[in-house]
Amino acid sequence: MKKHSIRINDTTLRDGEQAAGIAFNIEEKVAIATFLDSIGVQELEVGIPAMGQEEAESIRAIARLGLNAQLLGWNRANISDIQASLDCGLQRVHISVPVSEIQIAAKFHGQWRVMLDRLRDVINFARDRGLDISVGGEDSSRADESFLMDVALFAQEWGAFRFRFCDTVGILDPLTTYRKVQRLVEQLAIPIEMHTHNDLGLATANALAGIQAGAASVNTTVNGLGERAGNAALEEVVMALKRIYGVQTGIDTKRLLELSRLVVKASKCPLPPWKAIVGENTFAHESGIHAHGVLQNPGTYEPFAPEDVGWERRFVVGKHSGRHLVLNVLQQQGIILNSEEVQRVLKAVRHQSVRVKRNLTVEELLSLVPQARSYTHAT
Repeated sequence: MKKHSIRINDTTLRDGEQAAGIAFNIEEKVAIATFLDSIGVQELEVGIPAMGQEEAESIRAIARLGLNAQLLGWNRANISDIQASLDCGLQRVHISVPVSEIQIAAKFHGQWRVMLDRLRDVINFARDRGLDISVGGEDSSRADESFLMDVALFAQEWGAFRFRFCDTVGILDPLTTYRKVQRLVEQLAIPIEMHTHNDLGLATANALAGIQAGAASVNTTVNGLGERAGNAALEEVVMALKRIYGVQTGIDTKRLLELSRLVVKASKCPLPPWKAIVGENTFAHESGIHAHGVLQNPGTYEPFAPEDVGWERRFVVGKHSGRHLVLNVLQQQGIILNSEEVQRVLKAVRHQSVRVKRNLTVEELLSLVPQARSYTHAT
């Protein structure tokens, strides 16, 4: 992969908030925008100005912060949407148009020429007012490829600075994504931006495939928050670029966990413990073989150091634990047992863990020690 510069355009405040049941207030949107900016995210899609007064107030509040990140408002191909973005003080707008047959049928009664005329007129309106314009092909992944290319080339000709390839319903695989995006990259002079959804669990993989194909910008959301099954997760994309490809995005990854927790609190959406990068179990080790390996060398079962993303390594005692882990945890508590005692504690740990359906706390582990010792003394 060519190590070209990759721009992160985070859309937590737009597509992330469009997840069912999510509604950020002004203070939360300002806090999230400020945090994203502070860790080095280069561009923020801050919302949909045409949604109404409260949304517009949030966007204006963010615009007044004087952030380093460039701010982008999301718009339909309507002049009234662009005016709403202007009224919020935005200098950068994204215009989304449907490009697949099913979407054009639903939104323009199948009249693709009308859609193109509308796009041209709205771009002209925005350009006349000095705005920078990004154009997105909604449902690019299901569009006729020749038509998609025509729309992208028209957007470029009319003055767009970037074209967004959208896998709107998350139906692509990485190989197909690579091929489709590479074709656009080869024909366009303006950069391609990836926008991927996670309906088949492939949002991050498809975003990376698009970047491999030459896309220079990628939409992300914190924790993968987004409509239906969500979007490509900021923390996953950034760490994959860093760890797999050696691409530095300029983002302070040590604060990713802190950012994740901020968005969890604002969205009231807890993460599954196995969530990549920021989940509770990401650097937790219970299994005997794994824990033994990590105790000797963390690189045996960790792809990168927990400190890289703000975590600390944890060892937890449970059904799958082995002697080495139990011995290690007890030694940290100043308790030294002989091999027979450790074996009895381990047997008790496994029994108790199955009974309570979870790993044991340190206190629960310590409560098992007296019985193991008394058995030794009794015999």
